[in-house]
Amino acid sequence: MTTQRTVPAPSPEREGHQRSEPAAYPSAAQTAASLTAHLPQREERESDTGRPRQADILRTIGETGFRFVRSDQTIYAVQIDGGPIARPIRSKGGGGGTGSLRQCLIREYVQSTGRTPAQGSIADAIAALEAMAMDSETQDVHLRVAADQVDRWTTWLDLGRSDGLSVCIERGSWAVLIPQHGEGPLWRRSRLVHELPVPERSSAGWQHGVELLRRILPVSTDSYPMVVAWCLAALRPDMPRPLAGILGEQGTGKSTLCRMMVRLVDGTKAHLRSVPKSEDDLAVTTAAGWCLALDNLSGMPGWLSDFLSRTVTGDALTKRELYSDDDVVILIYQRPVLLTSIEIGVLQGDLAERMLPIQLEPITGKNRRTERRLWEAYNESHPEILGGLLDLAALVWAKIPEAADKLAERPRMADWAEMLWALDEVTGWHTLDTYTGAQEDLVDDVIEGDPVATSVLRWATSQLSPWTWEGQAAQLLTELKVPPNTDKEKDWPRTPAVLSARLQRAAPALRRRGVDVRKLPRTKSGRPLQISTGPGTMNG
Repeated sequence: MTTQRTVPAPSPEREGHQRSEPAAYPSAAQTAASLTAHLPQREERESDTGRPRQADILRTIGETGFRFVRSDQTIYAVQIDGGPIARPIRSKGGGGGTGSLRQCLIREYVQSTGRTPAQGSIADAIAALEAMAMDSETQDVHLRVAADQVDRWTTWLDLGRSDGLSVCIERGSWAVLIPQHGEGPLWRRSRLVHELPVPERSSAGWQHGVELLRRILPVSTDSYPMVVAWCLAALRPDMPRPLAGILGEQGTGKSTLCRMMVRLVDGTKAHLRSVPKSEDDLAVTTAAGWCLALDNLSGMPGWLSDFLSRTVTGDALTKRELYSDDDVVILIYQRPVLLTSIEIGVLQGDLAERMLPIQLEPITGKNRRTERRLWEAYNESHPEILGGLLDLAALVWAKIPEAADKLAERPRMADWAEMLWALDEVTGWHTLDTYTGAQEDLVDDVIEGDPVATSVLRWATSQLSPWTWEGQAAQLLTELKVPPNTDKEKDWPRTPAVLSARLQRAAPALRRRGVDVRKLPRTKSGRPLQISTGPGTMNG
């Protein structure tokens, strides 16, 4: 709590009036009070000598109440006597409820003087503070989840509160605290950062909270451990995670499950989104929030498949800054992703290797619950569920370092596989086997959805093994047979160059089925292809 104090009255009629509200920044407020003592007697004029101008008063409030840091060439203000929240300098959005520096300066000035500062004075003060902060220290600013600065196995979770209360998840334990300067991460806030409840511990351990979640989720016993695994992965920063694809017919609770998963780690007001019209729009909203949840996809266009593949492993968007001819804005993001769909359609190989399919079964009338009662139960149990998830996370974090030596084989997302191995060691589940089995099914889906991959697989496996073919893409185009029910004009490559590109995309899936496709070094006649079957082609 700050100390209540008396400030100069803004007019003779209000002389002696006591403020009922304490100042937000005590040291800055005392400075502001001394600098504005002259204001009740006369209006400030720039021609006045010996009296501080409004811009100087606002600048002094900023200098005494905040420290400044630079992160990715962006300057943030951090309250000296407050929580570890990095406020933007000018943002009108208010930094997700925590306020921008501009808003904080205006608020303190009004509370200290009873007067409203001129817009020109505010702009001058902000410009001066921004210029003086150019030499400030460099420090990373994080959104929702962060790695510890010292121990790479320790992670932090921002609860989204105005006081900066956070969860520190260590190997074997976790604690709720406000990180001190130099001992924890700085958090940035946006309008998509919502408050999480303070997690509650149970004497029964992680099983209590996780069992509460199982009772509420509209998901089968087999799929439930994979939901928990995805939520755990969402608590680890800088980790490639699979995209959770929640699939099922109408009435299976896809959207409800998706909302519950995202709200568990991203706040009770987190919502699902529809697919925007452009990649730039989607990149902006993805960078502003932690979880990306897309609802009711009716297909997977190529640009969206490529975008999601990059999002789960890490990507950046560079675009021109508004009202600028020669500067750019860089949006960096690596996010947990969920989507719901009745039938997602044909998957490209890159996305299939990053997909965690969660298939839902129809809910019978006897088992269907009302929306109101379902969410009442969820919101009431949220603190205990989060506490159980954190108990489990601390135990899994302690096991992950062993996974590197214990795993004989790893799928493409090796970090995810190591976490699943650690989760199975703690719980006795079989999430790693479930995931690798689902990946095998997706390989078949990728091949069946691509006429080129289907034709190459049939042609190559019809030969006696071991077998090798070499030749130009034009020769291969004449060798292959168009599969039945294929629209040759729409789905079949018309040129050798298009065929070669399609084969490159299908190569990982074909290799999983024993057919190795690769490009050989370029010769005078072009760059030949090699297709082979036999020992060494599986998973190669």
